[in-house]
Amino acid sequence: MAKALEGIRVLDLTRMYGGPLGTMMLAELGADVIKIELPGGGDAIRTTAPLTEGQESYRFISLNRGKRGITLNFHTEEGRRICRELVAKSDVLVENFTPGVMEQFGLGYQELKKHNPGLIYASISGFGHTGPYRHRVAFDTIIQAMGGMISINGFPDAPPTKVGTAIADFLGGIFADIAILAALQHRHTTGEGQFVDVSMQDCVWYLTAIQFLPYYIATGREPPRIGNRQLEVTPFNIYEAKDAHVVIGIVTIGQWHRLLGIIGREDLKDVPEYVSQATRVKHTEEIDAVVGAWTQQRTVAEILEILGAADLACSPIPTFSQVAKDPQLASRQMQVEVEQSISGKLRMPGTVFKMSKTQSDATRQAPFLGQHNFEIYSELMGYDRKTIDRLQREGII
Repeated sequence: MAKALEGIRVLDLTRMYGGPLGTMMLAELGADVIKIELPGGGDAIRTTAPLTEGQESYRFISLNRGKRGITLNFHTEEGRRICRELVAKSDVLVENFTPGVMEQFGLGYQELKKHNPGLIYASISGFGHTGPYRHRVAFDTIIQAMGGMISINGFPDAPPTKVGTAIADFLGGIFADIAILAALQHRHTTGEGQFVDVSMQDCVWYLTAIQFLPYYIATGREPPRIGNRQLEVTPFNIYEAKDAHVVIGIVTIGQWHRLLGIIGREDLKDVPEYVSQATRVKHTEEIDAVVGAWTQQRTVAEILEILGAADLACSPIPTFSQVAKDPQLASRQMQVEVEQSISGKLRMPGTVFKMSKTQSDATRQAPFLGQHNFEIYSELMGYDRKTIDRLQREGII
């Protein structure tokens, strides 16, 4: 079956989390992604725990499946020349260095577009290439903070708390992919390449502001940290049951009325303060107490059965291991086996891309350091064995 991005070649100069996720997703969609690493060590995430029995990093494999891997030393003039040759034969370059680093190597967009005017050059950084923070070093938690996400996450009486997963890093890679695909379409129409400047702070702020900026503008107040509640909807929370906890979400008037009938509180139906969402959110504490009094008298299973029968949104709070065994995720192949040359069969996340005409693939292995040096430098670049051996001896590849 054909792949959606078949025929697109991507040079992947990213490392750690966000950039590699983005380029791996392009590989899942069929792009030929060539991961370029420095000789000797490579991407620092190669050494992070947990490790497989073959001493490979699970995290590196989970973020770099489906790519071909080569080594290249940008600190040498010949290495930079080779990079420019690779650019001339590629469609996309993705990097996530601090702004200015690639320019120091003579490999910034303005230089590389001379060698390939149709190049789409995507740069993922903490704060982007413009503005007063552009040269700051940034990691995920810093960007969660500076994008406003930590300010609204957690409970009112708890310390500032980040989101558990590295969401700022990953959003950078995901939004970069969206921009790259749009740039490819633009190039298809016009023949023009372009520079894509992705700020992770922009990405985090974008998602945070969509939900919380209206509240700030309308009230002039800091949005509160509301724990498991929703700022604009109530009752919508995690409630205590007899044996565990349960999520209940009520959005429409019809759902609210059905819930009141179920919990035996139809007397609240015509209370003016509870008639609409806009008024109910001002009485969240009272409403949560009413719903909580009902849930505390029942088990999670009982609550799910009763509310499910009334077509009301509800869910248990499964543990991570329970989610990992979830039959719904299993039915959608959201865990797959990857056959690594060194470590053998490993379980990895599946692909989110379910497409009827261009099936994606998350089962190809991640490269070991320099695995495809001979393949790419000989077939793509036309170097003979003698040249490749020399480049390796001299530490250029």
